[in-house]
Amino acid sequence: MPEPDAASAPQRPVGELSFEQALEELESLVRRMESGELGLDESIAAYRRGAELAKFCQSKLAAADEEIRKLDGDTLKPLDPAELRGAGA
Repeated sequence: MPEPDAASAPQRPVGELSFEQALEELESLVRRMESGELGLDESIAAYRRGAELAKFCQSKLAAADEEIRKLDGDTLKPLDPAELRGAGA
């Protein structure tokens, strides 16, 4: 009997993952789906899990953006590459 596939193996609930863990799992799923190594049922399960992971990552990024806006007084400015090099005022 074949080993259970990672796409169908029991997975931690998305809410228990860190942003980095969720992103890593999402990238892995995308690679596997693009490689064509998954069957139809596994692809559907991987797509469903990937959509859940993507939504989780987007919400984490939105929360981080909101926190930065609060800390920065809602005055985010476009990034000037010259300032990163120390050439800015």
